[in-house]
Amino acid sequence: MSWTYLCDAADVAPNSLKLVDANDIRVVVANYGSGFRAIPPICPHMEEPLDESGVIANCVLTCTKHLWAWNLISLELLGETEKPLKTYELKEEDGKLLAFIAEELTYDFEEEDDMDDDFFSKS
Repeated sequence: MSWTYLCDAADVAPNSLKLVDANDIRVVVANYGSGFRAIPPICPHMEEPLDESGVIANCVLTCTKHLWAWNLISLELLGETEKPLKTYELKEEDGKLLAFIAEELTYDFEEEDDMDDDFFSKS
């Protein structure tokens, strides 16, 4: 594969996430204020859509479903986070964000990860 256009940098506000389609591969673009990351669209914990449940503050992406968090500069796992965040190589050219997508990045989910905490909530 080659470099694939994701979106214009101006289309992703600081401290926000934008879901884009890159040749039939869904990618979330994260603007953490001082840079960008291109990541798979789901949290590696329990398949939560990051474009819906992810928030960015102080260069940290947090999935609000179970509070897993990653430093978007260093990709360090924070707090109770147990799995690294996968990323696509990303570059900015003339205000356009491009990702090198050789294949879709996915996570392996263990069977126990499939049990959502919502299962235990009272109706």
